Order: sequence, then structure tokens, then C-alpha cells
Amino acid sequence: MSDRLTHECGLALIRLKKPLEWFQSELGDPLWALRRLYLLMEKQHNRGQDGAGIAVVKRDMPAGEPFIDRIRSAKRSPIERVFGEAMGPASKLEPEDLRRLHPTELKRRIPFLGELMLGHLRYGTHSGAGSNLCHPYLRRSNIASRNLALAGNFNLTNSGEIFRRLVQLGINPVGDADTGVILEKIGHFIDREHEFLASTAGPGSFRNLEGRELASVISQELDIARILRNATEGFDGGYVLGGIIGNGDAFVLRDANGIRPAFWVETAETIAVASERPALAAVFGVRPSDVQELTPGHALIMKADGKHSVERILPPAPERQCTFERIYFSRGNDPDIYEERKALGRNLALRVLDSINWDVEHTVFGFIPNTSETAYLGLLQELERLVTDRGAKELWALVQAGKATEKDVQRLVNPRIRAEKVATKDQKLRTFITSDRTRKDLVNHVYDITRGTLNPGDTLVVIDDSIVRGTTLRESIITMLTKLEPARIVVASSAPPILYPDCYGIDMSQLGRFIGFEAAIALLAERRMDRVLDEVEARCRAQAELPADRMRNEVRAIYDPFTLDELSAKVADLIRTPGLAWRGRLDVLYQSVPGLHAAMPRFTGDWYFTGEYPTPGGYKVLNTAFLNWRRGDERRAY
Repeated sequence: MSDRLTHECGLALIRLKKPLEWFQSELGDPLWALRRLYLLMEKQHNRGQDGAGIAVVKRDMPAGEPFIDRIRSAKRSPIERVFGEAMGPASKLEPEDLRRLHPTELKRRIPFLGELMLGHLRYGTHSGAGSNLCHPYLRRSNIASRNLALAGNFNLTNSGEIFRRLVQLGINPVGDADTGVILEKIGHFIDREHEFLASTAGPGSFRNLEGRELASVISQELDIARILRNATEGFDGGYVLGGIIGNGDAFVLRDANGIRPAFWVETAETIAVASERPALAAVFGVRPSDVQELTPGHALIMKADGKHSVERILPPAPERQCTFERIYFSRGNDPDIYEERKALGRNLALRVLDSINWDVEHTVFGFIPNTSETAYLGLLQELERLVTDRGAKELWALVQAGKATEKDVQRLVNPRIRAEKVATKDQKLRTFITSDRTRKDLVNHVYDITRGTLNPGDTLVVIDDSIVRGTTLRESIITMLTKLEPARIVVASSAPPILYPDCYGIDMSQLGRFIGFEAAIALLAERRMDRVLDEVEARCRAQAELPADRMRNEVRAIYDPFTLDELSAKVADLIRTPGLAWRGRLDVLYQSVPGLHAAMPRFTGDWYFTGEYPTPGGYKVLNTAFLNWRRGDERRAY
């Protein structure tokens, strides 16, 4: 994807199954878990570069000693900063001290050494970038089992509504950001659980206990599943929530539709959770097949006594795992994602060949940006197969007719697909550090071309994993590629056009920023069909005050008059830089929705392509996004 998007965050959780003494005596490294948390977050660095944070729970600390803490940073290189501070005290100890000191003393001297650790990588979708916005969020209490550190990869479409419900309950949350609202709601039901267990309605076996003895028994009996079922009532969105409680309990909960990803692994030493499977496999030295996917609507619940279970929390719902996660966001070394991305490239091959009239001799194939490389490999492999198959049939026909020549054999038996690395990205340039006025000039130098890869008259086909806003194509890439002097450029997108806003983790809620939407509006104007916009606006206004579950997609009418090829042609017009000296032909070729589903049949979360949202809140966001666009309102639609 040539456009920078802020998007899904990364989650990491580690719960030790063995005491710290074991890591001291058997491994000689009481910092083993802290080091693994660092690696787990580094392996998911692709999921968050705006900030990082970790929280720790230290079990069996004496009264008066800290047992839960947190550190966050939104400065440059936040992971290094966070772990530099967390592990800094250990560098002041001798190696022998790390092996011989009592675990309690070690935890005193190294404040972020503990048995339960939660890490988070933030890609801010809105609200700024200060460290106070980084996860984990922390809710403190002087009762250990009422303390909660919470982190997640999520967006709720109705955080404002949940905020109002909390106020009605007599709670006064600070701010209505998703994380703060969720923290307070879960915290509220943790408090309610304590009250229930201590009341006459609770388990009769410890009604007469009091003081520290009562607190200890309540801590052991906390029903995390019940807390989560009560707390998540009314949540609308995509989410994976990770929480650690001051008594040593922990949980990770995934939304009912499975929109956001979550994986977990159990080893002899630990239970660990992450947003990506390859990170767990690499850090803990297991096979990818040993890493389990957390079932949608379920929570992995870990109790302080070492027991753990996976329990259903949310009512069953259709699985709608995010396809954008697979196309672009996740690391491509997951074996399934690798094959899916290759399949996306393969599914474009026939249409690419038809678009160039099968003239591979005079066509060069490349990719841009680097995240498109796997789809590019799939495209090349399928191009070779199709061209070879066609050549074999043509040769056989010539042989049967007695017309085959040596030249025909040389030409048809071993066709050459001209694959070149036509462009590379200069990772050292950071366009966001400059002003808007000078940014465009800097963007033009983010990519470097490889001169000499094309001959005069060649067609250049470049594959991009997704074209969302078209900004970088328009401001940089197309102009840069024309310097190779192709006769024609074809930009092939491994994903269909983005036509609808997303509200479940990706910052794509403003309709007017999508190049696909811009193309449809331009086509309506050209064909004097502006009345369609008035009709859509009227229908959106008519349902604006309806409950979300009664709303429907009225924006679809904007796209209905046009085929995918018509939209693609108009996108090609829009990404052509005004005043471009190059006079060659520019085309855009998008993946079809059926091609997308064929490449990843398990993953049906395609609402940004189709407008079919998995939750009622999605339709409300779509409705708001269109009305905002009509009145020129640039605010986020939820």
C-alpha cells in the first residue's frame, strides 16, 4: 500500500507457569519473561510505531510493596525506550546477584520484573499521540484484585453510548475514548463481582469471613468470565482486549465476529498471547501449527493459581475476520498469509495478460511498495504458467499442421517473463516530519527507480497491494515511474477498491478520502447523475436518528451505476498527475471481490469493499460518514 494508514495495534501478554526461582536455577535468567516480551513486541513492530507500553503484576509481594505498575512512551523508538527503563535496574546488578537474590528482593530492585506481563504497540487512529494515550491503561485500587491494566487492538463504534451508560451508573469516566470507557466498564463489573462474592447472595462458604482472609478468598473466586459477560454487553466494534489483574488473574477476549486477530501458545514455561502467529512461533521456538487461534467470542482466562481455560463470553455471530489484515497489515511470514497474498497475485494474472494482449515480450513486471512483493511472486508464477500453457497449445497446433519451425520452438517452449525491481523505497526519508507545504516535494523522493530496466516502447506493469487514497501514487509514484519512459503503465491492485469506511481498527472513516469514492463522484458528474447524491442524502437523513440496528447501506446507490472497469478507468484518470509531461497510457486494474474471496475463503470481512458490515454500528458510521462529506465536515465519523 503506497498510502500510509494508521491501523491495528499489537498486543502481547506473557503469564509464567513456573516461579521465578525456577528461571533463576534452571535457566540462570530471572529476566527470561521480560526478554521474551521485548522480542514479542519487536516481532510485531509493524503493528505500532506511535507508542508502546508494558504493565507488570508481581505476585506474593509483602504488604506495602508495589505489586502492579506500568510504563509507556510515545517518543521515537518507543519499544527501546520502554524496555531500556524496565530493564535498566538489572544492569546495575552483578550476574551472580540475578541468580542468588530472593525473587521478592529481585522484584524490589527491578520494578518491572514479575510473573504476569502485558505489552502493547500503538498505531493511533485518532486522539493524538501523547504517551498518556498509549496502552496499557491502569485502574488502581488498594485491593489487589480490583487493580486492572488493560490494552487492546480495537475500535468501538459506540463508545459515546457506553460512556453515557456509565454516567447513568454513577461512574464519572475521564474522556470518552474507547480504552478509557472499556477500562471503566470492566473495572465497574470487577467491583460488582467483589460485592456479589462478599454479600449474602454470594457463595455461602465464606460469608462469615472478613478482612484479609475474606479478600484472599474473593480474589481466588473471582469469576472472570462473568465479569466479561456483564462488561461487554452493548459493545459494538472489532476488538481484542487483554487485561491483567493485580491478584495475578489475566484474560484476553476476542470480538464475536473475529474481526481482530488473536493467537496464543502454551509451553512448559508460559502461556503467551499475541496479535500475530509468527511472532509467537519465533519467540518461543515452536511450529506455527502449535500456535492456537483464539476462537471469536471467547476469552482465554488465566487464573493466578495456574489454571486456564477458553470460555465463550459473547453470543455466536457470523465470522467476519478482517481481510485487510491479511492483505497488508500482518507480517507476511505467516505461512497462511504468505499463500493468501500469492493467491491474490495469481488471481490477477489472466486479467493482466488480457490487458496487455499477452505481449509479455514487450512488458516488464514490477512491484511497489515492498509489501506487495509476495503478491508479485504469485503473479509471476501464474503468468509463467498461463503463458507456457498457451505456448504449448500453440506449438502443438503448429506441429499437427506440419508448420512448426525451430524459431517457433524457441519462442513457445520457454517464454520469458521480464521481472525487474523497477523501484525501491528510501526508508531513511520521513515525510511526516515536515510541513504540509514541503511534504509533497519530499514525497517525490521517497522512491528511487532502477534505470535501464525498460526498453523503448515497453509496457510497465506494477502491482500494489492496495490503492486506498491514491495520494502517493498521484504525488510520487506515477511521476517517478514515467522517468523509465514506458509506453504504458498498468497499476494492478491485489485488493478491490476501498469504497466504504472502516470503523473496526483502521483509520478509514472519511469517505471523501477514498480514490474509489472520488472516482464514482466524478463519473456521476460526467454523466449528469448528480441527483443520485441528493437522493442518497435524503435517505441517509431519514435514517439518521434510527437505532443502528435499523440502518442500512444507502450509499451503495452511488456505485451501482458503474462497473469495476469503469471505476478503475476513472481512478487511472485521477492518479495521473496534472501537467505530467509523459503522454503514455495509464491504466488501473483492481482485484475483484470474487478474486479476493477465492484467495482467502476463510476471511469474509470485506465491508470496506462491499458495504456489508458485520455489526449494526458499521452502518451508522457509514451513514454519518456520507452526511459529513456532504456538508464538508472532516471529522471522524464515529
